[in-house]
Amino acid sequence: MSSKSYRAVTTDLTRALGTLRKELPEATQGFSAMHNGAMKAGALSELQKELIALAIGIAQHCDGCIGFHVKALIRLGVTREQFLETLAVSIYMGGGPGYMTAAEALRAYEEFTADKAA
Repeated sequence: MSSKSYRAVTTDLTRALGTLRKELPEATQGFSAMHNGAMKAGALSELQKELIALAIGIAQHCDGCIGFHVKALIRLGVTREQFLETLAVSIYMGGGPGYMTAAEALRAYEEFTADKAA
């Protein structure tokens, strides 16, 4: 089992991103505006867009992307079935590396939902 904690990953990155926002306000405001525009519900729901973002995060092997998008998906009420089907597509499109990173995404989901089960 990996010793990686997605809670720790997202907490640490949140702090670092806060520093970047203070020191690079113009660049980070642009990214925030792009995020808000891209993730706003339209023809696709916010949930659908977060599932896509998770799949891309898996394909790019980005721990921060996985952590933040899993948290957003849980907040939006993703079902385990929706989550697992997204992992299946990610594995299909990413081959072996996608398979390994999809397993990491499942660990993140289980870590973030463990509190709800208790």
